Amino acid sequence: MRITFYGAAREVTGSCFLVEAGGKKFLVDCGLFQGARLADARNHEPFPFSPAAIDAVLLTHVHADHSGKIPKLVHEGFTGRVFATGPTAELAVLLWKDNFDIMAYDHSKTGHPPLFDLDDVARAAGQLTKLNYRERLEVAPGVFATWFDAGHVLGSSFILLEADGRRVVFSGDLGNHGAQILYPTESLPTADLLLVEATYGGREHEDPRTRSEKLLRALKETISGGGVLMIPSFAIERTQELLFDLNEIVEKHKIPRVPIFLDSPLAIDALDVYRKYQSWLKMDAVCIVRCGDDFFKFPGLTLTRSREESRKINEAPAPKVIIAGAGMMNGGRIVHHLIRYLPDSRSEVLVIGYQAAGTLGREVLDGNRQVRIFNETVPVRARVRAIGAYSAHADREKLLSWLAAGKPKRVAVIHSDAPVADAFAQAIESQLGIKTHLPVLGESIEVGGIRKQILQGTRSF
Repeated sequence: MRITFYGAAREVTGSCFLVEAGGKKFLVDCGLFQGARLADARNHEPFPFSPAAIDAVLLTHVHADHSGKIPKLVHEGFTGRVFATGPTAELAVLLWKDNFDIMAYDHSKTGHPPLFDLDDVARAAGQLTKLNYRERLEVAPGVFATWFDAGHVLGSSFILLEADGRRVVFSGDLGNHGAQILYPTESLPTADLLLVEATYGGREHEDPRTRSEKLLRALKETISGGGVLMIPSFAIERTQELLFDLNEIVEKHKIPRVPIFLDSPLAIDALDVYRKYQSWLKMDAVCIVRCGDDFFKFPGLTLTRSREESRKINEAPAPKVIIAGAGMMNGGRIVHHLIRYLPDSRSEVLVIGYQAAGTLGREVLDGNRQVRIFNETVPVRARVRAIGAYSAHADREKLLSWLAAGKPKRVAVIHSDAPVADAFAQAIESQLGIKTHLPVLGESIEVGGIRKQILQGTRSF
């Protein structure tokens, strides 16, 4: 089995791994490189392989840096199946449509062309095949794939691929401890090689039990100051976890009644998928005890699907709360609210997710006193606060304990910036005694070393 790394190698985004096994070619994930814009220059580059030669895509989960380039792959000639869990498949179609809308709007503002069109989205949707957790699927003669619950977002998976007598696990993204509505990450099966994400491999998250307290503090301070609390939020999972906590805060009257706007068409559309797949979530049991109702509905919450409804948020007097995408502030409706309220010292940006290098979100989180949005210089006078406990990614402790229990023979560290990846690899080797590798972009490895060093740039495992 040969694996080539075409993304997420010594960087966090752009998940894309070419697997050659059983005489076939597969991709595990096909995601966007996330930076200043959804359609930045790297995403426009041709694929480093022929899309028409790919037999299938095995998708770990919906997030754009894992699934976002599948319509582009279709546009350029891919005609095979895209295998994913039921929730991932349905959410992916929503994501692709939403990303097209964002890129089309960006095109109208900046002239940057979209990566794909709605016809590509429709074709990609038609190539999806839904499956369940722990369903062992023969994706090609002698090549088997099994999806396990990663506990990261609804329908998220890590994938066990079996071929040529070898077992390789692709972690996708692994979930954090203490998720309110998701089941925990399943145990790691035995593997000859594990490709493991390490987005937060260099830190430990805050205790998840503190996150509601910190959210409440941010709400109270912004409300008492008469400002606007802006929460850039990933539409899939982070927003639903946030709504869970806001439901309890509001219904227990812990804050005065203020308008709370969910200004994200993707997040709003995703709510129906969450309701459809409640059996995949803990929430149907938890809410009987804690909520007593549908926590996607509570007093003061307004869903703004259309652009006209979004613009009317400006007419609502402060104090108010605005939840909007994109989570890294690199597009979507949040940027319009940032232009309006970043200069306001009474207001606050509450960061609840990872901010990749090169994104507006990273600039805001890093404390820049002014930023550029749509070619406009915007001063940053609003407070900026982060709550790490909302992260949907596993931290260093969770990752190491997951590896220790599964004890794979070899590990390749992916989805991590270089300094973090280096340190995490050293921790794996020193604490767990597992040989670890740090792949670079374009590198190939042979699992099992059957054809050791025949191909230039190829390592054997």
